[in-house]
Amino acid sequence: MVLVEEKYAQDGAVDLKGRPVLRSKTGKWKACSFIIVYEIFERLAYQGIAANLVIYLTRELHQGTVKASNNVTNWSGTVWMTPILGAYVADAYLGQFWTFLIGSTIYLLGMILLTLVVSLRALRSSEDSSMKVGMFYLALYIIAIGNGGTKPNISTLGAGQFDEFEPKEKAQKLSFFNWWVFSTFIGFLISETGVVYIQDNVGWSIGYGLPTVGLGISILVFLVGVPFYRHKLPLGSPFTRMAKVILASFSKWKLPLPNDPNDLYELSLEEYTKKGITKIDHTSSLRCLDKAAVDSEIMTTKRPWTLCPITQVEETKKIVKLLPLLLITFIPSIISSQIHTLFIKQGTTLDRKIGHHGFNIPPACLAVFTTIFMLISIVLYDRCFVPIAQRYTKNPRGITMLQRFGVGLVLHVVITITACLAERKRLSVAREHGVVGKKEIVPLSVFILLPQFGLMGLADAFLEVSKQEFFYDQAPEGMKSLGASFFTTSKGVGNFLSSIVLTMVSNFTKRNNGQKGWILDNLNVSHLDYYYGFLAFLAFINLILFWFVAKFYVYNVDQVNNKYSKDNNNHVNSS
Repeated sequence: MVLVEEKYAQDGAVDLKGRPVLRSKTGKWKACSFIIVYEIFERLAYQGIAANLVIYLTRELHQGTVKASNNVTNWSGTVWMTPILGAYVADAYLGQFWTFLIGSTIYLLGMILLTLVVSLRALRSSEDSSMKVGMFYLALYIIAIGNGGTKPNISTLGAGQFDEFEPKEKAQKLSFFNWWVFSTFIGFLISETGVVYIQDNVGWSIGYGLPTVGLGISILVFLVGVPFYRHKLPLGSPFTRMAKVILASFSKWKLPLPNDPNDLYELSLEEYTKKGITKIDHTSSLRCLDKAAVDSEIMTTKRPWTLCPITQVEETKKIVKLLPLLLITFIPSIISSQIHTLFIKQGTTLDRKIGHHGFNIPPACLAVFTTIFMLISIVLYDRCFVPIAQRYTKNPRGITMLQRFGVGLVLHVVITITACLAERKRLSVAREHGVVGKKEIVPLSVFILLPQFGLMGLADAFLEVSKQEFFYDQAPEGMKSLGASFFTTSKGVGNFLSSIVLTMVSNFTKRNNGQKGWILDNLNVSHLDYYYGFLAFLAFINLILFWFVAKFYVYNVDQVNNKYSKDNNNHVNSS
């Protein structure tokens, strides 16, 4: 006989009114379909800006190569960093749904303003208008703020539609991030072909207007799915909980740890159940933090800041363990940011004609090769590679998340070397034909850049998917949005670092080479090949660091399986 309780989601999921939800009527791919539709249009809108932004800044606002590239990466960095705030608000106060809804509304307002700025005749006709520039950047950064509410919560809300305490749903969840990233790149594909073409050949007004309309429609579609969504209640500030553990352990650093972990302070299982929190067993890693759970008679005041239960300590350990891997993601993010800056600028110097009629490919369309390779790679990985690998590894993911992570890092070394070789070939042809002018076209097909764009898509299928899944999966239950924000943080910091590195290299090489640096406004007399070689060196050092960190990383114990095991044991004992 099926128990009544089994009809409800067992992972603490509730509806918007805080009531338990039925498994049969909520969640799973049915609920995710509405979320994925939003993500496709949101990625279309974002990529519609990012893919051609460096072109808009150089063509419409007349900025130089380094300045335009830095402005693009600074904005992108902000877009990817604001999710830390959005994750905090979601985990501590509003929950994922309401934080996302507020963020998406702000996002839409930014898109509307951006469309108006490039459309209004009074602003469009004045090339040097400070008001135009100011309004343009205001719109961009309103969009960045909106992204802070959407990015860490939409994917987390999607993953939360699968109950890990139900075997079939848990199996489906293993493929969720593959198909989630697949959907985002569908949006990229549409944007990098249709939207970019419209921006280049029809106009910026329609080029930004269509994604704005699409984003508005996708928010309405998302709202249609409200009856089917499962939600997790906010459990309070994750930063406060971690700060308590760190301060409590520091205040008792002189106290010895008990030999038996059972002597450490912990709440009863009943107390956790009432709060909807999963109890976490003690682990031997980062034992210095265990001192926060040492119950000392000396510490009698402000107990929440001097004594923490083991579950709270273990939550903090899980986040701290992620930090070294977060640092390792910064270099790959620097490299991937080149897609929308220097890679595109390279394309503007090459022959982009196709066919007898001389059709020109818009430079930003080159990024479509990254998207195509990404989409193909994800399908082959999920449908072909994983089933084959499962036979040998017995791992339901085929290979571990960190193994997939490592393959992506290796590919980033290959990408930078490939980009360096392609640039050396471009410069060689330019010298042979005496092409030295800033706007002169090198008689070499733009498709020489195809390998570096294609390899980036292959690398994303490994690294970007594994990053998103890893940071979500390894974050504690009450800090999933924070874990998801680590993925966006790696992109944000990488973009900011890209601006810093590009500026430093440009200035340093100018000072030490008679004002002829590696990166000039005129790429035909620059040395991007040296810069890509430098990035290849950084990627190689980063790969070595990853190998060292991954070797000692211990995956979190599966608390779901632990719960089943304990429940089964209790059932046997009671029988």
